[in-house]
Amino acid sequence: MWAKTITGNFANVIHGLNKNHLTDVVIQRSKRMILDTLGVGLLGTSTEVCQKVKQYSKIYSSDISSTIWGHLDFRLPPLYAAFVNGVAVHSMDFDDTWHPATHPSGAVLPAVMALSEAFPQKKKISGLDLLLAFNVGIEVQGRLLRFSSEARNIPKRFHPPTVVGTMGSAAACAKLLALNQMKCKNALAIAASYAGSPLANAATQTKPLHIGNAAKHGLEAACLASQGLQGNNQILDMESGIGAFYTDYNPQTLPTLQSYPWLLDQQDVAIKRFPAHLGTHWVADAASSVRRKLVENSDILLILDKIEKIIVKVPEVKYVNRANPKSEHEARHSFQFVACSALLDGSMSIQSFTSENIHRPALQELLCKTQLEHPSDNKPSFESLYCEVSIVLQDGNAISDRCDTFYGHWRKPLTKQDVEKKFQTNASEVLPAEAIEGIIETVYNLEKVEDCSVLNMFLSGQSARVLPEKLHLKHSNS
Repeated sequence: MWAKTITGNFANVIHGLNKNHLTDVVIQRSKRMILDTLGVGLLGTSTEVCQKVKQYSKIYSSDISSTIWGHLDFRLPPLYAAFVNGVAVHSMDFDDTWHPATHPSGAVLPAVMALSEAFPQKKKISGLDLLLAFNVGIEVQGRLLRFSSEARNIPKRFHPPTVVGTMGSAAACAKLLALNQMKCKNALAIAASYAGSPLANAATQTKPLHIGNAAKHGLEAACLASQGLQGNNQILDMESGIGAFYTDYNPQTLPTLQSYPWLLDQQDVAIKRFPAHLGTHWVADAASSVRRKLVENSDILLILDKIEKIIVKVPEVKYVNRANPKSEHEARHSFQFVACSALLDGSMSIQSFTSENIHRPALQELLCKTQLEHPSDNKPSFESLYCEVSIVLQDGNAISDRCDTFYGHWRKPLTKQDVEKKFQTNASEVLPAEAIEGIIETVYNLEKVEDCSVLNMFLSGQSARVLPEKLHLKHSNS
């Protein structure tokens, strides 16, 4: 029977979607997302903000524990494993971005992976179980975002993962727990009471907590619902429910389960090449092109005295307008910093955001010459925005270039080789080579893996030689 409410409709879909609904495109795209998210999470475990939340979380203990990525001898209760790993994923703003705007994977993957290790009666969770739960969490986020035209633009008031990410995490965990429709409704209702964090904490050490909390609170909501805790069974229908976050909230029923159309089939994610706000990736590509026009040899330094001013045309996004960033987190949210850094170096990387690079005199000199402009046709949407960078020289000549689609955007996705290279670079900071190769093999074959606990073992740093009996692939000779 089809539900009479939007909330009931969502609960039916969460409960009713099964492995046969997964399409080849959804499986392949979500495996890329999972590999990328694991890589940025592993890299993020060594950041200052992640060190602080790990230290804080050590005060909690439990007989049931889950893996902290990149750590062989450090485990936490599932809720705090989801929290710490979620913080790690977003600690450098290196995780994937979707349209309408959110970071979809970081709120879901740490939650379902932590839950998979703490499952009642030690039930074996297959790779397909994990893929299905993950994709249910991604799907719920995308559907909720489409209930608002406002949500299609880069946000102004609250950070989207703290709303839709929390709901997606709850849906994914409800799916993994095989909750019935009523308990799925309650999981969504409980999660809604955890939702929402102000965008004012962007460019600070607190912003990564948004993803960690979304993962943790979604998992907690599903676990509470599994115990019979109840909430408002119309949480998605009401202006005072999830509608409280959007001025133009207009919920719609989901498609029927017969031949269900996944949003990930229609809309891929952007996977970042360097750790900064997605809007800065257009800036980096445009500025790098201008540099190539200025100097034939990339090893030649810019002659800064010849530059009169730098004009960067971008949409008006206040929290990414930072003329003089002082910290790595501010630099990651600065159109100006990325423009000047790409002009100086020819490209952006993880190392671009070290304190030494941020405070070098040449970059500070360029920042003083940089101004932003906001053309009326340049809307703050990851689907349509562009960036134009112009350098005006002392002699009056100007050199410009424009980026409409950067490499890594869903219209120009990273190749499989580049996704894998990014993962290997990130993971090599904390894991041995054998564990890295084990993760890659496991993720690439995830739909065939009978017991996905092998993935958590590799993430802790154990090598493939320790686990010969664990990596069983269905219908495979490997």
